[in-house]
Amino acid sequence: MKTLIVLLLFISIAFHVRAQDAKMDTFINTLMGKMTVDEKIGQLNLTTAGAFVTGSAVNDKLQQKLKSGQIGGMLNGFSVPSMKAFQDIAVKESPNHIPLLFGMDVIHGYKTIFPIPLAMSCLWDMTLVEKSARIAAQEATANGISWTYSPMVDIARDPRWGRIAEGAGEDPWLGSQIAKALVKGYQGNDLSLNNTMMACVKHFALYGAAEAGRDYNTVDMSRVTMYNDYLPPYKAAFDAGAGSAMTSFNVVDGVPATGNHWLLTELLRNQWGFKGFVVTDYTATNEMINHGLGDLQTVSALALKAGTDMDMVGEGFLTTLKKSMDEGKVNIKDIDLACKRVLEAKYKLGLFDDPYRYMNEERAKTDVMTPENLKAAREIAERSMVLLKNDKQILPLKKSGTIAVIGPLGNSKGDMLGTWAMGGDQSNVTSVMDGIKNAAGSSVKVLYAKGSDFTDNLQLAKSVNAFARPGQPQASEPVKTSEQLLNEAIQTAKQADVIVAVLGEPAAWSGEASSMTDIGIQKVQQALLKGLLATGKPVVLVLINGRPLTLPWENENVSAILEAWAGGTEAGNAVADILFGDFNPSGKLTTTFPLNVGQIPIYYNHKNTGRPMSANNKFSSKYLDSPSEPLFPFGYGLSYSNFDYSDIKLSKTQLKGNEKLMATVTLTNTGKVAGEEVVLLYIQDPAASISRPVKELKNFKKVMLQPGEKKEVNIEVTTSDLMFYNSDLKYDWEAGDFVIYIGTNSRDVKSAKVNWVK
Repeated sequence: MKTLIVLLLFISIAFHVRAQDAKMDTFINTLMGKMTVDEKIGQLNLTTAGAFVTGSAVNDKLQQKLKSGQIGGMLNGFSVPSMKAFQDIAVKESPNHIPLLFGMDVIHGYKTIFPIPLAMSCLWDMTLVEKSARIAAQEATANGISWTYSPMVDIARDPRWGRIAEGAGEDPWLGSQIAKALVKGYQGNDLSLNNTMMACVKHFALYGAAEAGRDYNTVDMSRVTMYNDYLPPYKAAFDAGAGSAMTSFNVVDGVPATGNHWLLTELLRNQWGFKGFVVTDYTATNEMINHGLGDLQTVSALALKAGTDMDMVGEGFLTTLKKSMDEGKVNIKDIDLACKRVLEAKYKLGLFDDPYRYMNEERAKTDVMTPENLKAAREIAERSMVLLKNDKQILPLKKSGTIAVIGPLGNSKGDMLGTWAMGGDQSNVTSVMDGIKNAAGSSVKVLYAKGSDFTDNLQLAKSVNAFARPGQPQASEPVKTSEQLLNEAIQTAKQADVIVAVLGEPAAWSGEASSMTDIGIQKVQQALLKGLLATGKPVVLVLINGRPLTLPWENENVSAILEAWAGGTEAGNAVADILFGDFNPSGKLTTTFPLNVGQIPIYYNHKNTGRPMSANNKFSSKYLDSPSEPLFPFGYGLSYSNFDYSDIKLSKTQLKGNEKLMATVTLTNTGKVAGEEVVLLYIQDPAASISRPVKELKNFKKVMLQPGEKKEVNIEVTTSDLMFYNSDLKYDWEAGDFVIYIGTNSRDVKSAKVNWVK
């Protein structure tokens, strides 16, 4: 009976979807029948809002384009009155009254800013990841934004690349789970609701593999690597229903993504069945000229024919497609198809029913930065932070005595927001110093000294203000010398019982256009840390940063290290919660921390070599001047609890076909406080038709245990976990022996073998 009910429900839903699609097709086909070619091309033009408007006054040039239907959408508008002014012109004065689509880079929150995406991936909690996107959508849609350029799902294995901060790290399986959660959070179950927004999956594709970790650089990889390691998170996001995609700046098989027919049509649409629309990244169409593919008219035609539907800012479509059509380089079917996809997005968002549905200033007063939203931001920040070291049990701190907060990030607010926090306001941010004061109250005396500037590298220092937000204070020129700042910090430290050194990167050093060759603590900050350690006082190092750092000296010399990332609006309160033990850290790294930059790229799920590293064999894969192992492996993260893993118990060691395997470990909290542990399961396929990784993450369980408590942790394994793309790009699994690993990170694991035949 239940099966019949489910079947009937499925049929009902399918019928409803077909009816809705038919209704949409009729509406759009009727509309397009009234549009001129110029108007259709206009729908493919995405322009920026910020440069053309002051308050609600629209300049003449933009006004004329809006009136003539030459703009389909706008990005990064900050003012509801100005967006209403734009929309007024579009729906009241353009020939067919087609509403504008407003988009923004709502990456990790709108006004309530959550930790950067790399930090949020360290949650290992898809419910909270989804919740962050749901809150971001709730806030942004009250302020006119119905389209977000998120999630960024690029797999990144090179921490020199600044945009590693925007993604979920190095693992394709985990990245896929996070991609699905973010899409679901943004889009909900009904895009036409006024508090859901359309997701845009970026950067399609392979952008995280830019050579040398240098932004906008070229990418080159095999199809096998693409399909197994880099494409899965994109596909997961599209399978979750993401309504749009953004092209990447790099080449794919030598052809820029924006003009790559194989990527945008054969793979994305024909193989994966994507039905949404594709937008370029900022001026990516124009940049194909520098890639060497021709002039603006040529590359614009190439992009349209490849499957790009909307041109961001460059106006190559707007200024050349009509001429290309007249010359037979594109046809009206190409233009119609792209136009229809853009109009479908507007229809699904309900803009034709109510062009102003996402501009509700009254809702903005009640739905933005609510106490509930801030509470969620604090919880997510706490859970994203990773305890890297805690020798001598320095942490948690006591709420007594005197604490010295020292470092250029100790009293910073804006840098807590991190990269791509466009709607963030630093006046709403809690600094680390203020967070410690809030948590400790009057029982602790809190002192502060800056101690150093971010860097003494003059070229690098200029970049600190690169992405300063309008109306917010910028970093000023130094008024004290490095020696003066250091002496002041040492004198302050001598008055304290414990020192909290808050060091790392300002927000502008990670994110777009923020690649680095040196990802260690800057020398002037390291000199400060050395001076603080020389006082003999206990030192806790709190790191604020947007990428993995090289920390060999710090790990050797500092007893306690907390990776706090750029934690968002509630960063300072979350740091204090962990420092004082009000929250037991449970975050785990989703990207490997190298020992030094010479090891990069370094990632846990690498393939083996014919000569694996051996201490006893000179002629093996290793370095002469450095260990080959990372400083902190993928999955690493400590707790104030201690967890003991039993050996793995398998339900079977011989399996056939679609049988399921249950892998079990007994987890024991041997510590003195309750804590959560993320139990990670990996699989190795040691003999296959192609060389396979040494291990691959396939599942995890997050478990809360009281002191002394034991719990059996069961994780199911199926043949879907064994599948991969072979050299023919066939997705399948191969019979044979497999190794199951379970442990606390990718290095410290238990193992068991199983044989699986078809």
